[in-house]
Parts: sequence; structure tokens; C-alpha cells
Amino acid sequence: MLPPLPLALPDGQGREALDALYRFVAAIELTPAVAVHSQDRAGIVRFWNRACAKLFGVPAQQALGQPFASLVSHLEQQDEFDRSIAAIWSTLQAPPAREWHVQCLDGRRLWLHSSHFPVIGEGGAQQVFCMEMDISARKEIEGTLQQAALVFDNARDAILVMDRDYHVLAVNRAYTTMTGFHAHEIIGASLPSLRLGVQDQAFYDRILRHMDRHDHWEGELWSVRRDGAPFPIRASLSAIRDAQGEVTSYMALLSDITDRKRMEEEARRLAHHDPLTSLPNRVLFMDRLAQALAGNRRQHAEFALMFLDLDHFKAINDTHGHEAGDAVLQEVAVRLARCVRGVDTVSRLGGDEFVVLLTDIGGADQAAHVAATVMQSVARPVAAGGREISLSVSIGIALCPSDGQDAKTLLRHADVAMYHAKQNGRNEFCFFSPAMNAHVHERVQTENRLRRALANGEFVLDYLPEVDIASGRTVGVEALIRWRDPERGLLLPEQFIHAAEESGLIVPIGQWVLREACRQARQWRDQGYPMVVAVNLSNVQFIHNNLVHYVDEALQGSGLAPEYLDLEITEAVVMNSGSATRETIDALRGRGVQLTIDDFGTGFSSLTSLRLLPLSKLKIDRSFVDEITRAPDQAVMIPAIIAVARSLRLRVVAEGVETIEQLHYLRQHGCDEYQGHYAAMATGTPPLTSPHP
Repeated sequence: MLPPLPLALPDGQGREALDALYRFVAAIELTPAVAVHSQDRAGIVRFWNRACAKLFGVPAQQALGQPFASLVSHLEQQDEFDRSIAAIWSTLQAPPAREWHVQCLDGRRLWLHSSHFPVIGEGGAQQVFCMEMDISARKEIEGTLQQAALVFDNARDAILVMDRDYHVLAVNRAYTTMTGFHAHEIIGASLPSLRLGVQDQAFYDRILRHMDRHDHWEGELWSVRRDGAPFPIRASLSAIRDAQGEVTSYMALLSDITDRKRMEEEARRLAHHDPLTSLPNRVLFMDRLAQALAGNRRQHAEFALMFLDLDHFKAINDTHGHEAGDAVLQEVAVRLARCVRGVDTVSRLGGDEFVVLLTDIGGADQAAHVAATVMQSVARPVAAGGREISLSVSIGIALCPSDGQDAKTLLRHADVAMYHAKQNGRNEFCFFSPAMNAHVHERVQTENRLRRALANGEFVLDYLPEVDIASGRTVGVEALIRWRDPERGLLLPEQFIHAAEESGLIVPIGQWVLREACRQARQWRDQGYPMVVAVNLSNVQFIHNNLVHYVDEALQGSGLAPEYLDLEITEAVVMNSGSATRETIDALRGRGVQLTIDDFGTGFSSLTSLRLLPLSKLKIDRSFVDEITRAPDQAVMIPAIIAVARSLRLRVVAEGVETIEQLHYLRQHGCDEYQGHYAAMATGTPPLTSPHP
């Protein structure tokens, strides 16, 4: 719509300028591409062409005469726009064209490319015209491109963009970070010439042929960093086609898979290796054993299988803690590996059990030599838990093919031989022999009979009196277990206790002994015979985590006062008195239970250990008492033991007293109590007094 004519038309050049303006306005009135509007000094719209009406959504009749600012908002740039218009009025100069972000009355937001210029007449500027072009679509494309560029440059994966001839056009930041190359070193290079990997030209030729057929290739390969270090990558190469289906470029996505490969390798290692010692585990060992068996069948290659078990390892765990136990296992693993050849296999099956596969050996002599070397190596003390721990190992050896021609048989026979080594006193090696199977069968039978005996109540207790030497009165009894086996008759402890310890049945059997002994002692007390009952504890029982609980149950169940229960322990327990053992001893003494060292003098307990423990008595082993009459000159140990006990403020009990001469000797040297056949035999109903001269 044309602007209204001025009330007074100018003459001369002014009239000519105005005529030119109106010819220009008439020309752009119908121009669809450019929105043109004008405003006077007050900001009132004076011209508004059809393109303007379409662009802003406001018809001319509504726009004319209205403030331009009420029709179009320049948003956060409004103040800047107002200053720009004001500058035109004051300087009569047209500013450079620029872009503005505006909002229409209907809420639409547009990007405009705007040119403002003044129309000057007589007396100065008459109006300010503006020519506007909608560049919203271009801005959207630019924004998309900028966003794409940001995504490209900030992508976690390395990206290569290549032309249709596989020459690099662009790389992102992740690529330069991953490889160490600068972008200018890569751009323009061809795919095969890139140091993407250590593969040869034929490898890349196969990729390019695959791309020609499928437009995509994906796989793993080794790449090389700028410093020459190789590393694994996962590559995905894709063709990019235009609307006509023509390939315009290629894009490669590259991922550094070093960490993934490391985790995969660790997973494979853990699947076949023991996590504590890093030795081959059972799975890998069985595979190696299968290979050895196959070699034996093909080439008659003889090999040996060694089954190793650390002696008394549970005591190490219970005494020094599991961290110390783990440290011992790790050190043993290192030592075992040093004792064999690279072609041999050392494996940890679990716990303290190891197996060694000696391939292609020259015979039993070579296996024996390796076993002896292993025993010497393991015997060196191990520093763990803040102290040195002494070790020994029992080894069973089975030979292929003489002792078995399949994995199951060889492992079983090596295990049987190892058990035989333990039965022989531990710390030795044994070769398998068929006769050993009979011993294993007997052991299994004994364990089954022990379980039956426990269930059927076949165990009984006899009591051996402990007599005060000074008064001759019975002051206590020692509870001794017996087994009334329906098939074999009455069995003494030495005939079954070892089997009970090996099988773990000593724990429930020991619980029964505690309950029964406390019950009987309480019954005697109720009958007017208060006396202490002594119960022997094996090393296995003492290191059991629930010993204190079982003692509490026995005392509470019987109503016996704790001071009437005496628990006899061995010197081995004293020597292994770690934190757990000391806690057990302190807990028992804290309840008032007495503790006695049994068979003193036959072990290797130190005075320091004895001094630190809250003991009640020492028992002199019967072997020293026998020497009083058999070899008097050798009986000098008894006064020494009594002197030690006196220094520690402990009472002394002598075992195995059978003659009056022995009793006189003990009385002469200050022994407090004795027990043995001279006082009374062990029976279910012992005499509660025992007079003597």
C-alpha cells in the first residue's frame, strides 16, 4: 500500500525525489520476495507491502498507522533495534544490513535479513524504509549444521569423513585424541595410507571390495598411534549416498577397545586360573591332563600326577587369620612353580590342595626327585601375619599308565597316596600302590561307623580319678571316651579319634563328651561329691569357631558351675596361640573354666607362651613318670617341670603313676596331684576317694 502524499508538494528537485520514491514504492508493492515497510519519526507505520503482510501475518489496513514495535517484537534485541533506528534519524545514514530475530503478533519467530535507509526530503529525513527477507530456513539449516558439527567434534567415537575415493575430508577431536595425530596430518590421506592398523594392502583391498557390494563393513583390527604403539580398535565403515543413489562420501566410526580387550583377557584368565594364586585352576588343569593322556595314548609318553596338601593349614587360618593363610598359599604357589619345568603344570584345586602334572618324565625316580624338591621348598618358613610360619606338605604320586589311564582314576589314586602320606605322619611323599585302596576303604568304613555310633549312642565315658598327693583325696576325674562297637567290642580312643579328626566328626563327638561329662559332674555334686571333671580337647576341636558356644551349652544344660570344668589342651595349641586362639582361651577363662596343658614336656611350647596364657595346671606326661623306676637318672625332667610350673603358679598333675616308688618320688619333689593305676583304673563309676601311704 502506497504511503499518503504530503499535504504540501515540494517543487523542483524535491518534487523529483518524491516522484522517484513513489515509482520505487509502486515497483515493490507487488514484489513477493521482499517485505518492505516504512515508519516515520514517531515509529508509526506508513508503508506496508503485500509481502510484508504475508511475512508478518498482518494486513496493510491493520498495520498502517500503528507503531511498528506493536506489530513486530525484536525480542532481546529490541533496545539495539531502537538505537539503530534512532541513529538513522540523527545521522541520515543507512547502517549496514544485518540479521534480526523477531516475533510476530501470532507468536511466530523469524530470522530476518534487514536493510534500513532514510528517505530524505526538504528539511531532512521523511521516513525510514526497511527491506526484509525471511532467512529462517537458512538459519535452521545453519543451526542444524552447527549442531552436527558439535556432535561430530564432541562424539566419543573417533570419526573419519572421506570422499568417494576414500581420501579423508575431516576428522573429529576424538580421532586426534585417540591416535595422537593432528588433523592436518590426516586430512587428504587415503584410507590404505592411513596408519589405521598394521594390516597389509590386501586387507584393505578386501574391505573396499566388500564396501562396493554392501555399502558397509564392520570389524576389529589393530591400529597404531602416532608414537608407534599398537592398539585394538572396532571400525564401522559406511557409504553415504545422495538422493539419486550416488555415493558422495564415506564415514568411518572407530572405537578404542583396549579396555574391553583387557577385560576379555582378564575374564578368560579368571575362567582358567585361580584368582588368589594365578595358577591354572581345575578347568585348565583338566584340559592339560586330557592332553597328557592323549599324548600317552599316541606316543606312550609316561607322566606323573602329584597331589599335594599342606599339613595343618586350617590351624594357620584359625590362628593367624585368613589374610595370613592367603599369603601362605600365594607363596607356596610361587615356590611350587619354581620347582618344575615350563612344560609342567602346577594347579590349585581349592583350599590348600595343589596338583602338579609332570609330563614326559623318565620314571618314578624323577617324580620322587621333584617331590623331594617341593618338600624342601615348602618347608622354608613363610613370613605372613607379622610372623614366620612353618609349613610342611604331604604328597601323593600316581604314574600314568601304571596307576591309571584316565583322569578320574589318576586323581583318585594320587589323592589316596597323599592320604597315606598323612597317615604315615605327614611331611612325606608316597607313590600309589593298589594296597592303599584297602586303607581308604577302611577309612570310609570307619567314618560311616562313627556316624552310626554317634546317632545310636554307642559312646560311653570312663573316668580316671585325679588324687591330691598331700591328702590322698580324689579331687577330680578325667573323662575318657570309649566306643562300644557292636561288631568290634570296646574300642579305646587311639583306635578311632584320629579318624574322627580327619573326618571332622570329632566336633559333634566332642560336643557329646562335654555334655555328658558336665551332666555326670553335676550329678556327683548333687550327691555330695563336688569335684572337677577334665575333658580332653583335640586341636581340631579347640580351633573350632563355636567351641565357647558348645561349652556354654554343656554348662547351662547341666547346671554345672564353670570352675568344675577343666579343659585339657595340647602344647600344639599353645604354640599356635594366635589372636583367634587367644580369644577362645580368654573367653573360657573369663567364664571360670579351668585350662590344663596335657602331656607337658612332649611338645615344644615356650615359657613365654605359657606365661601369657591364663592356665590352671600342667600335666606331666607318663613317659617321664615311667623313667622314675625304669631309668632314674633320666627322671630329672620331673623336678624341672615342677619348677617351671611353680614359677608360673600352676598346679602339677602326674600321669601314669603305677607304683609306690613313683608316688614317693613325686611327693618328694612337690607334685600336687597324680593319676594312674596306682590310684584307680578308669571306670564308669570311679572311687571318689583314694587313700594311699
